[in-house]
Amino acid sequence: MRAIWLAACCFTLLLSSIGHAADRVLLSRLGPTKAALFISQADGGGEHPLLATTSLDYDPAWSPKGDWIAFTSERNGSADLYRVHPDGTGLQRLTDNPAYDDQAAFSPDEKQIVFVSSRADGYANLWLLDLAGSKQHALTTGQGGDFRPAWSPDGQWIAFSSDRDSYLPSAKGRWERLHIAGIFLVHPDGSGLKRLTPKDENFCGSPKWSADSKSLIAYCMKGQDTWENRVGNDPSESELRQIDIATGAAKALAAGPGLKEAPFPLVSGIGYLRRDGADQGIWYAGGKRGPKGADVRVPSWSPDGSRVVYSRFSGRGPSEPMRVFSKDPKFELYSTTFLPSVSNTGRIATMRFDGHAADLVVIDGNKPAQSILHRDDLILAPQWSADSKQIVVGVGAFTGFLNFNIGHKKPSDPVNGGAQVAILNADGSGYRELTAGANNNAFASFAPDGARIVYRTLGPEGEGLRIMKLADKSVTKLTNNVWDNFPLWSPKADRIAFVRRLGHDFQVFTIKPDGTGEKQLTHVRGNHAHLAWLPDGEHLLFTSSMKGFKDEAPYTGAPQPYGEIFLMKADGTGLEQLTDNQWEDGGPAWLTRAPGATPAKSTLSSTPQ
Repeated sequence: MRAIWLAACCFTLLLSSIGHAADRVLLSRLGPTKAALFISQADGGGEHPLLATTSLDYDPAWSPKGDWIAFTSERNGSADLYRVHPDGTGLQRLTDNPAYDDQAAFSPDEKQIVFVSSRADGYANLWLLDLAGSKQHALTTGQGGDFRPAWSPDGQWIAFSSDRDSYLPSAKGRWERLHIAGIFLVHPDGSGLKRLTPKDENFCGSPKWSADSKSLIAYCMKGQDTWENRVGNDPSESELRQIDIATGAAKALAAGPGLKEAPFPLVSGIGYLRRDGADQGIWYAGGKRGPKGADVRVPSWSPDGSRVVYSRFSGRGPSEPMRVFSKDPKFELYSTTFLPSVSNTGRIATMRFDGHAADLVVIDGNKPAQSILHRDDLILAPQWSADSKQIVVGVGAFTGFLNFNIGHKKPSDPVNGGAQVAILNADGSGYRELTAGANNNAFASFAPDGARIVYRTLGPEGEGLRIMKLADKSVTKLTNNVWDNFPLWSPKADRIAFVRRLGHDFQVFTIKPDGTGEKQLTHVRGNHAHLAWLPDGEHLLFTSSMKGFKDEAPYTGAPQPYGEIFLMKADGTGLEQLTDNQWEDGGPAWLTRAPGATPAKSTLSSTPQ
């Protein structure tokens, strides 16, 4: 996922605008564009909307007395907590913070709510909210993630899932992170924190209490499956378990097949959400069905078990940029489809993919997106030349961004046949492939003079970063590290930024085009990728997992739900976080209006904030 710089004539305007509301960033977001709350009978009958929704409402939680439903909404910008009566009346906003607030659970007396928030420097911790006085304070701390809290009926404990003692290893043969998490307990005053499940390389989540407060139920799976399922590997399985809080002893509970999530103890048994195959939706351990559909998300039942509330996700972002919430008011953020880049005249190039074939589309002003190239495989990571007349792009049946050996693929992908770098004119004419052979070649970027490109390669002919002169296609070696990727030439022509794997992490580096002056810019854990130079050549946008997961990974349906957009100086200092949510944000690109121009509404459309 890439960006492109603006021409030198725009530098003065853009440098003066850094820190002002006119600064715009384009990004790719994998997540729903609409999420609505519904209530139905336990069997799915009588389904109806809880609220009129034009934004994202999700993660409802019924109160112990049945008189309130707490939920998360992005209707006013960031994810905040709200509550409403089950008949849809009495809507109240409970939190108002630019950070991420989610996953509410009531105390037994309904005087407090425990919830997940990223207010502590972007990490997901548990917080407590006093509903009478609106006072809020942190319950847990640390740089790991805490998720899905549940208050015991006797009020003595709060159970939650957490990855706080995991280094979040990469999935087998991949760069995406597994979600290794277990069940923990803590008293509401913050004391007595302890792990309940064994520490291993697996996952257990979404604890819910028995009526006597002596045991919990949770769903558990292999750590590897926390990645495979969220990229469409339906054979993934999970198990429902009952865990004794005094001894930690666990036993499997009888339930149906498939990926079972969000278990909920009922008088009549256990309800849960199934998220695999053709039978997705709400199920009961005895085999009965509830509301159906692959769009159903985390349910919560009324105290008597007769009704259930849940969210339905829908929609995919359009190619045309759509306004999304920005954590920093100095920046406006716009979401589009995969791997966008912006020309020095403001045109946007991005990929539109329907799951089977791809189009390279160009968006010019207020005109609809226009396809300039269609293929039955992939068209990935377009990059504009400085004169806006040409685009380089990766093409082929390839799926790997970083571990990109030919033949290595995600379970959901039929093939990984490698890739080549291609070039074409901005109107789609003049298409030709610049590379050939058995290697996997992709993620190219123009030098500012337009005479050279840098790209990554891997295969029998070598690996690392390469520079090609377009006049004669001669190639020189820049690096020979197998994990070097996402190279991006600085608009000042003096450096090339790229990503390299060190140990378990992917760090951002720069290097001079002659191969000297290599410098590591980031030194924190996580995956850092998808680089984008700002026009001054002294700042970089990038995607990072440094703040970790904000929810249990199996709920997201995105390969990298931990991705957030950051800005830093080109020496690695001045780090600033721009996004803060549970969706997968990547592919930042610098997007700004031409001097004196106002963006057309049809190009920069707004979603409710």
